Amino acid sequence: MNIYDKAHELASALKESKEVIEITDAVKLIDVDQSSKEMLDNFRAKQNEMQQRMMSGQMPEQEEMEKMEKQFELLSQNPNIVRLFDAERRLSVIIQDVNKIITDSLQHLYNV
Repeated sequence: MNIYDKAHELASALKESKEVIEITDAVKLIDVDQSSKEMLDNFRAKQNEMQQRMMSGQMPEQEEMEKMEKQFELLSQNPNIVRLFDAERRLSVIIQDVNKIITDSLQHLYNV
């Protein structure tokens, strides 16, 4: 058994999963609605910026956090963006589960 072959099989299975298909479909719907696309792109850019600052030890101001929450609430009123977020959340759970399965299978190496 070649582990890399199995990894490629898993990658193919993920690409064909209903979650990835749902993400792709939701992105297409968002892309044709310029307003939705701009709102989502703006939110994600600010979110990434905030995460980068937090990783470097700079905590965001309360006002900035409140502004992000309000922007998220606004995005949550858009059914296509909600559809995207839901599919991304489900895919994230799958990836976490697969990671846990792999990690758990190696746990015996570290038990003393």
